[in-house]
Amino acid sequence: MPAQLSLYTRHGCHLCEDMEQAVSELSTELNFITEIIPIDNNAELEQVYGHRVPVLMMGDNMICEYFLDKAALIQAVS
Repeated sequence: MPAQLSLYTRHGCHLCEDMEQAVSELSTELNFITEIIPIDNNAELEQVYGHRVPVLMMGDNMICEYFLDKAALIQAVS
């Protein structure tokens, strides 16, 4: 069963686009599925994440923010 991850992003965020691409490239190899969740126009998510995006989560556990931490991702899905 693949691990379920969430990637919180903003529209027009180049760091978000970079992390989304990196995560997409690793998803098959590391056996996980990522739900992309835009925080734009969602007051609750904007309050939680603000300008800290992108944020990669597995459940309530943050794997990394701003830049992909491949080692942390591997540890989280292993």
